[in-house]
Amino acid sequence: MTIVEQGTGPAATTPPDLIKDTTTQTFVKDVIEESKRQPVLIDFWAPWCGPCKQLTPVIEKAVRAAKGRVKLVKMNIDEHPAIPGQMGIQSIPAVIAFVNGQPADGFMGAVPESQVTAFIDKLTQGMPSPEDDVTLILNEAEAAMAAGDPATAASIYAEVLGVDATNLTALAGLARCYVSAGALEQAKQTLAMVPESKRSDAAISAVQTMLDLAEQAKAVGPVTELEQKVAANPLDHQSRFDLAVALNASGKRSEAAGHLLDIVKRDRKWDDDGARKKLVQFFEAWGPDDDATVDGRKRLSTILFS
Repeated sequence: MTIVEQGTGPAATTPPDLIKDTTTQTFVKDVIEESKRQPVLIDFWAPWCGPCKQLTPVIEKAVRAAKGRVKLVKMNIDEHPAIPGQMGIQSIPAVIAFVNGQPADGFMGAVPESQVTAFIDKLTQGMPSPEDDVTLILNEAEAAMAAGDPATAASIYAEVLGVDATNLTALAGLARCYVSAGALEQAKQTLAMVPESKRSDAAISAVQTMLDLAEQAKAVGPVTELEQKVAANPLDHQSRFDLAVALNASGKRSEAAGHLLDIVKRDRKWDDDGARKKLVQFFEAWGPDDDATVDGRKRLSTILFS
């Protein structure tokens, strides 16, 4: 089941309009008009200019790092000489910052990355952080998930990933939406986008656990059959254990926890303390603030320490 149309998953690391080329015809739209929304850097360059080739990757990296606070527009002065001529550009590379439709600041030459970053920081000082906007958007996605609408949540998470493909909260959220919808392959593809060094992140780890539990549930059989086995023999711990796994996959968290707690109460050592370990795995997948986790932890503590 696909709940967001995006092929194999969001993979773009740069928003489509964050860095672009402009022409004499599109200069007003790309630079003047756009700078009324946020600062725009215009980079005047030419193919024969060695320092331009040094500066381009540096300035592009700094603009990406600013994550939306500033945009970069590049103009080849050989192909489009009118604008740089009007602005009196006599040496390249030349970078001019436009703010509110007007030139505001600039620098010449292939300056180091630290100087480009400082230039952008000075230019955008006092502007609201784009991360604040992202936080608000992610909160909307969380609210949609809490309201039982994974499709809407997934589309919001995908929107964030279109801007920042490394956002762990959005990656975890999108994977969680897929698991909730039973789209386990898409969940795997989404988690595969998480860098190896970030796999231990709490949100990522929780979704991986959710995915593992969902895959286990596919192997244990229908809930009805398992309920019949447990009803016929309350001491059939394996069937009760499998029933807990199946109930969890269908969203019945409290019931799932109840069956595992029953095993712990009856036979703590069963399957090398397997029921308690599985319960802890449930808690990780549900999150520490989930009602079923809070209640389950209390009941487990009562059994273990009574």
